[in-house]
Amino acid sequence: MGDPSGIGPEIIAKALAQVEDLADITVIGDRRIFNISSPTARRISTVKFVDLDNVSRSNFRFGRVACGYGKASIEYLECALRMIKQGLLDCLVTAPVSKEAISRSGCRLTGHTEYLARHTQTKDYAMMLLNGKLRFGLVSRHIPIKKVSHAVNKQELLKAAKLSYLALKELFSLAHPRLIACGLNPHASDNGLLGEEENKIIKPALLKLRKSGIPIEGPKPADVAIMQMNQGSYDCAIAMYHDQALIALKMFNPERGVNLTAGLPFVRTSPLHGTAFDIAGKNLAKPDSLIEAIKLAVKCALNQRRA
Repeated sequence: MGDPSGIGPEIIAKALAQVEDLADITVIGDRRIFNISSPTARRISTVKFVDLDNVSRSNFRFGRVACGYGKASIEYLECALRMIKQGLLDCLVTAPVSKEAISRSGCRLTGHTEYLARHTQTKDYAMMLLNGKLRFGLVSRHIPIKKVSHAVNKQELLKAAKLSYLALKELFSLAHPRLIACGLNPHASDNGLLGEEENKIIKPALLKLRKSGIPIEGPKPADVAIMQMNQGSYDCAIAMYHDQALIALKMFNPERGVNLTAGLPFVRTSPLHGTAFDIAGKNLAKPDSLIEAIKLAVKCALNQRRA
C-alpha cells in the first residue's frame, strides 16, 4: 500500500475498480486507512486484504510525513516478501513510499529497487522505466547529479544493458530486442571534445556487449536516441542517469509510466510517481499509472512463466 498517508491507498482502490478481474489480487496494508481513502474503497470486495493494522488511530491524517507511517510502509514490503517466498504471490506492485518518513523510522532507504534487491540477495539488478511507447534501462539511479559521472562505469553499463536485454526477451517476449545507448555528455561528447566518458567507458562497454551477442548501438546523443526509439527504431534505450529517462517519459504519455525492476527473482512494478502528499486524502489522485503497473506485472509474470 506504500505510505499510508500518501495517495497509495486511494489509487489502489480506484485501480482495483478497473482491474480486479485481471488476476487474484492481494492488497497488503492497513484496512482502516484503505477504507477511508476513497469512496471506491468500501465497494472493493473481490480482492484479498492482508490487514496489518499498523497505523495509529490517534491523530492520523493524510499528507503528513511521520516515522510511524514510514515504518508501516516497510512492514507492508516485509509482508509481501514473506508471501512471495512462501509461494503465495507471483508478482509485486508497490505503491509510493516516502523516503523521508522511512528515514525517520530508522531504516535507511534509497529506493524500493535497492531494498528489494538487498532483501532477496540479488546482486545484479537494474531499474527500467517505461510507458506505452518508450523503455529505458538505467545505468545510475537515485544519486546526486554530481556523482553521475563516477557512477557511469563499464561494469554498471554492462549490467544495465544485459538485464534490460534479458527482460525484453523474457518479460516482454521480444525475440530480437534492439537497444540504443544514450551518451552521457551533450552531443555524446563530440568524440571527446565535451567529455571523456563516451570514448573511455561507454564505447568499450558497447563493443563488449556486441561481441557477446547483444545488439546495441551508440552512444548517440540522448535526444537523438530517444527520438529514434520513439519512432520505433529501438525497443529500449540505456540511459546514463535517472532524469535522462524520466523527463522523456513524463513528456510522452506520462499517465502510462511504470517502473520495473529487472533481475529480481519475481516481477516487481510500481507507478511512476510519488506519494503526492499535497493531494492525499482529497480524492483527487488519478490511478492511471498504477493501473498500467498492475497490467504490466500480470503480463510480465505470465510471459516469465511461459519462458
